[in-house]
Amino acid sequence: MKFIVSSTYLLKQLQILGGVINNSNTLPILDNFLFELDNSALTISASDLETTMSTKLDVESNDSGSVAVPARLLLDTLKTFPEQPLTFVVGDNNAIEISSNHGKYGLAYADGNEFPKAVTLEDPNTTTLEGDVLATAISKTIFAAGNDDLRPVMSGVFFQFSQDNLTFVATDAHKLVKYTREDLSADQVAEFIMPKKPLTLLKNVLAGSEENVTIEYNESNAKFTFDNTVLVCRLIDGKYPNYEAVIPKENPNKLSIDRTQFLNSVKRVSIFSNKTTHQIRLKIAGAELNISAEDIDYSNKAEERLTCDYQGDDMQIGFNSRFLTEMLNNLTSDDVQLEMSLPNRAGILTPVDGLDEGEKVTMLVMPVMLNS
Repeated sequence: MKFIVSSTYLLKQLQILGGVINNSNTLPILDNFLFELDNSALTISASDLETTMSTKLDVESNDSGSVAVPARLLLDTLKTFPEQPLTFVVGDNNAIEISSNHGKYGLAYADGNEFPKAVTLEDPNTTTLEGDVLATAISKTIFAAGNDDLRPVMSGVFFQFSQDNLTFVATDAHKLVKYTREDLSADQVAEFIMPKKPLTLLKNVLAGSEENVTIEYNESNAKFTFDNTVLVCRLIDGKYPNYEAVIPKENPNKLSIDRTQFLNSVKRVSIFSNKTTHQIRLKIAGAELNISAEDIDYSNKAEERLTCDYQGDDMQIGFNSRFLTEMLNNLTSDDVQLEMSLPNRAGILTPVDGLDEGEKVTMLVMPVMLNS
């Protein structure tokens, strides 16, 4: 088996697939890329049993066959090459020889048949959307997903498709983000929870892409197809919490403020907050927002005043500054609106501008108890 391929073209594809491979695998075969050659089409796959990603490359060849090649070794080698054609020859002595302009490199390979096969989805539902839209939906929500192994359903992003819209939700019980596209819809109503790892891979590959992504899904797996790439992953099992129930409907107190100014202020003041609670206090009266923090253990404190647009009763509310910073960082609008009802009820953060047609973002942040 022999084929010729461009070094940079191969490296670019392998670096994307390399994100699938875990640092420590229980099965040694998973430390490899699977190369499947069928004349001039080379399919390369990587898997961690939960997620399998494969991509098709055009190469010069008339052979066919399959081998498993050590991923780390191949990636480290390819990174050092300038653009040039590489010739891969699979020998009978269980070694692959790579020939470049300047030398030859031999590495051992394993039998391609030992590599786990990707799951085939039976009777899936299908939805198609633009790559960039999916990447945006993921990046707007994934940061809010939890890391708690005891609550696996919260460690992923909830996809909710209907005939009216597509909704993506993530929460870790302290903060929640709901991203809705009302300009898109699916044929059937469907709900599933996607794990973080495949989503991060998709986000990196699809950012800025105008390619259409076909999403196929059933009870247990999802499959994303775009370009020459296919990603199949296992879904998180379980029922997602009823997130609509925690979003307060009546929020009479509305604060509008410049996002960058608010973010910088929160960042500065939070340096002086308690290192375990990260608590900051927002005190709103008239058109003035007072942001303060205090670390009593070390006698550190800070206070800043900002002008804002506020309708509602004067109030004080405490937030964890890390959650607030994460959310404000994730938004891209010039101005944001913070809606509140009571100091012990969640605050709702929404962008005032900068959204596309049909795009809606709602962020919810739980307050912390203020020790007056």
